[in-house]
Amino acid sequence: MRAILCICLTFMAALIIKAAKRPSEAVPGDMLSLYCWTEAETAAISDEIKSAFGVYEISPEVKARMAGKSYPSGCPIPIADLRYLIIPHYDGHGYVKLGEMVCHKDVANTIIAIFRDLYAAEYPIERMVLIDEYDADDERSMAANNTSCFCYRAVAGSRKLSRHSYGKAVDINPLYNPYVRPGKKGPIVTPREGKKWADRNCRNIPYAVRRGDAAWLAFTSRGWRWGGSWRSRKDYQHFELRR
Repeated sequence: MRAILCICLTFMAALIIKAAKRPSEAVPGDMLSLYCWTEAETAAISDEIKSAFGVYEISPEVKARMAGKSYPSGCPIPIADLRYLIIPHYDGHGYVKLGEMVCHKDVANTIIAIFRDLYAAEYPIERMVLIDEYDADDERSMAANNTSCFCYRAVAGSRKLSRHSYGKAVDINPLYNPYVRPGKKGPIVTPREGKKWADRNCRNIPYAVRRGDAAWLAFTSRGWRWGGSWRSRKDYQHFELRR
C-alpha cells in the first residue's frame, strides 16, 4: 500500500510541477497548500520537489487573482516588474508543501536562493499562499500565519508605503512573529492574535524567527534587514531589502 501511495504522490507531484512551469497556467490559489508529503515520501521524490523552485512572469490567471486586492486599481508598480514564485517548504509538522509568492523581479532569484537555504535546513514555514487568498487583508493573512511578499499597501498605522508595495519585503510566520509598536495604553500588536507571542523572552514560540537562526542568516547574509532589530518598534516577521 505504501509503495502505491508513493507512486501516486510522485505522479501528482510531477503533474503539479509540470503545470507550474507553464507561466500561462497558474496553479489554483490555496491548492498549493493541499499538496504535501511526509518525510519518507519526500525522500522518494526529493529531486522532483527540489526542481519545483521556480521564477515565472505573472500570468493572466495570477494577475486576475491579484486584481483589486494586492494589486489595486492605479497601482504604479508595473505588473511586468513582478514575478510569481513557486517555493517548496517544510511546514513544521513533518510535511513538505508547495508554496507560492509574488515579488519584484529584481529580488526574485535572491528570494529563491534564500528559500532553497531554508528548505535545505528544513526550516518550518506553516503556510505560503498569495495574500490575495485573504483579499489582501494583512491582518487576516497574518492571523493565518501566512508567509507572503508583495502587497501594495501602507505600513500599519501610517500612510507610508510598505516595502511590500515594491515586492521587496517578506513576512515569515507572522502570527508567531508579530509587529509590535508603542501605544499610549501599551504596545500595539499586529495581528491581534499574536499578542501572546510578542514577549520574545518566551523560548517556546512556534515558528519563531530569532537572531542567528536559519531565516535570519539566509536573509541578512544577502543584505536584507530584519524588523526584529528595529529600535522603537519591532517587526519580528519582517525582512526587507532597501537597495
